[in-house]
Amino acid sequence: MNQHPTTDHITSLIQEGEFFKLKEVLKRFEPHEVVELLEQEEEREQLIIFRLLPLSLATEVFEYLDLDIQKHFLANLSQDKIADILNEMSPDDRTALLEFLPDELVRELIQTLSEPERRVTLELLGYPEYSVGRLMTPDYIAIRESWTVQQVLDYIRRHGGQSETLSVLYVTDERGVLIDDIRIREFLLSPPERRVTELMDHRFVKLNTMQDQEEAIDVFRKNDRVALPVVNDEGVLFGIVTIDDILDIREEEDTEDIQKLGGSEALDEPYLATSIWSMVKKRAGWLVILLIGEMLTTSAMHHFEDDLQKAAVLGLFIPLIISAGGNAGSQATSLIIRAMSLGEFTLSDWWLVLRREIISGLLLGGILGVVGSLRIVLWATTIDPGYFGPYWQLIAVTVGFSLLGIVLWGALSGAMLPMLLKRLGLDPATASAPFVATLVDVTGLIIYFSVATFVLSGTLL
Repeated sequence: MNQHPTTDHITSLIQEGEFFKLKEVLKRFEPHEVVELLEQEEEREQLIIFRLLPLSLATEVFEYLDLDIQKHFLANLSQDKIADILNEMSPDDRTALLEFLPDELVRELIQTLSEPERRVTLELLGYPEYSVGRLMTPDYIAIRESWTVQQVLDYIRRHGGQSETLSVLYVTDERGVLIDDIRIREFLLSPPERRVTELMDHRFVKLNTMQDQEEAIDVFRKNDRVALPVVNDEGVLFGIVTIDDILDIREEEDTEDIQKLGGSEALDEPYLATSIWSMVKKRAGWLVILLIGEMLTTSAMHHFEDDLQKAAVLGLFIPLIISAGGNAGSQATSLIIRAMSLGEFTLSDWWLVLRREIISGLLLGGILGVVGSLRIVLWATTIDPGYFGPYWQLIAVTVGFSLLGIVLWGALSGAMLPMLLKRLGLDPATASAPFVATLVDVTGLIIYFSVATFVLSGTLL
């Protein structure tokens, strides 16, 4: 098997002006190999290589390139070259590119499209930003129920090259209304004279043009499809959405949720492509909110200042107490938000979630309470008997029961807060782990000193 030339060899061909030889070499590359090559070259070399690619290969490569490189090519390639590439691109990939470009440039680029492609692109851009209509491509195979299997296969041979996928064919009536979808294997395994209507079962899954993209992700996951038809409110087939587009959206949604869980607004661009000032703006808001929240912790401590003066030993366990509650809350909110995003339960299952977290919180709190109490017991009986004073047993009980209560509260807060936000129509990921931890810090102090007042009343307090 012939190996492709190295990047150094490609660069040397450019420097020597051997463009005809380079053009012949590039014809043997696969699209992903050209992408890797371009990413290793400087901007000047990138343009030279791209200009030498055959149109079909250039189009495939362009669709896989990072947005920054795409913008660079659009700014430096000839108008004819740009027009050829945009006209060859699949409508959904072209729309995804245009969404990130300035309005003035979008208007100029749309004018370079052929009339049919311009009409399709404008139609796709007319749908709401996060709707299924923005993802769909009109490149599919539609057939009629009166056709025979042989007619269908002949039609595929003539028009299949234009389709995004041939795994599923869509049956429509004379008005374009979708009435069924049939897998290609049914036609390949059926006699040529058999009619489409005999293969139909009228059971199919569809998406709506105005449907939210997140809902489409759930539909794909539940039905294990590589493509799904998209219809309007009247049932007319407008296009299809393929699994590669859904995977891209899934990645974007997961990235956004993870960034929010860290206590930050979601970034609009990759980390290294985001300016420092933009990064600061995305993160500062939450940090200020969390700081204000932690100020409430100071207020809570001030409220129990007299107790701290009477029993200074209680202050030793404040970091332990609030960190245990915050950690329990962070665990719960991360688990619940992920489970909600995967559709593992709905809001109507809130009682089941609450019950599970009550049990989990009691068990986890009991474990941490025993560990915390044992630490005090071992220290007071072996390492430094006089360190906690004569009431070390009561201090151990205070810490143990405080941990039980705080971990239970942290688990319940972390689980219920995302569900409450979802019920209010807000993004559950807003209930980030730092936010829940801050909330539990404040309430944890109240629980701790309330238990201390009850247990130590008449002794240290």
